[in-house]
Amino acid sequence: MNFGKKIILFLLVASVAFSVQAQKKQTAPAGSRWSVEKADNWYKKHKWITGADYIPATAINQLEMWQADTFDPQTIDKELGWAESIGFNTMRVFLHSVAWKQDPEGFKKRVDQYLGIAAKHHIQTMFVFFDDCWNKVPVAGKQPAPKTGIHNSGWVQDPGQPASENQALFPELEKYVKDVMTRFAHDERILLWDLYNEPGNSDKGNKSMPLLQQVFKWARDVNPDQPISAGIWKWDLEELNAFQIMNSDIITYHDYEEPQWHLRVIQMLKTHNRPLICTEYMARTRNSRFSNIMPLLKKENVGAINWGFVSGKTNTIYAWDTPIADGGQPVEWFHDIFKAEGTPYRQDEVELIKKLNGK
Repeated sequence: MNFGKKIILFLLVASVAFSVQAQKKQTAPAGSRWSVEKADNWYKKHKWITGADYIPATAINQLEMWQADTFDPQTIDKELGWAESIGFNTMRVFLHSVAWKQDPEGFKKRVDQYLGIAAKHHIQTMFVFFDDCWNKVPVAGKQPAPKTGIHNSGWVQDPGQPASENQALFPELEKYVKDVMTRFAHDERILLWDLYNEPGNSDKGNKSMPLLQQVFKWARDVNPDQPISAGIWKWDLEELNAFQIMNSDIITYHDYEEPQWHLRVIQMLKTHNRPLICTEYMARTRNSRFSNIMPLLKKENVGAINWGFVSGKTNTIYAWDTPIADGGQPVEWFHDIFKAEGTPYRQDEVELIKKLNGK
């Protein structure tokens, strides 16, 4: 990220920071954005939030994780045990509307089962509803096999492209969000609702704004006990960023940069005086590593959720833009902490994670 883009972000956050003191003195009515005081009190009740974006090694995408035929509680239990062993207390997990549409009640039962497994391992969950990343058209049923050496070859958008722009589909999406959120609105096993992953990605830009605005409205209608958020991720999406920041109870963001740039983002976002959680970081070949970013996040009291946990069908040991045609091992893994059998990719990283988590 160049300096000019940093200035754009600075102007964005500074333009709204003046309202912070006023927000602190307000008591937010039901169904509205949390006050700064409520957000701060919520954050103080939790240990330092650390964990990973999680999908079991046996699933290529969200549909394979959640559909009845391929839901894999045994693997989830095993892998979340590894997470517990290194002191992780939070996992960020993507849902999918297509899996809900197939069987709403069965879908919610599987979500409940997942939450039970996670809670057994002392892990709370941050659920994600919509997503603008990777393949454009999700299709129910058997999912494709991984493409050799290609990062996230089977991951699918939700609701898809151009489906996310089709407002005729919004009533059904509203039913999905409200059904799931209402079922778990008072569930302490859920840390936070992440309403929309990287809105505007896949060259959508502001075309994602109508759905983004609606999902926040639907969530406010439910008024869950848990906070809601949608993470900023690309600094030149000014309108989307402004909406996300001004409507999120807790500010979440993605940053795969080197420490000096990541720190500047933290410093600028802190002008809002709201708790911060980084919900994606750690891309080794971009010098976003556990060794240089995780200690920074702890020092700054920012939640730390890295992308990738167990090497599996998502192929996220490979970099976004660097496929390896023969499927060989990259010189350095891009994401992920554990090999499929549970041994660490790097023992020194695991020891650092445990130390920072007080394990």
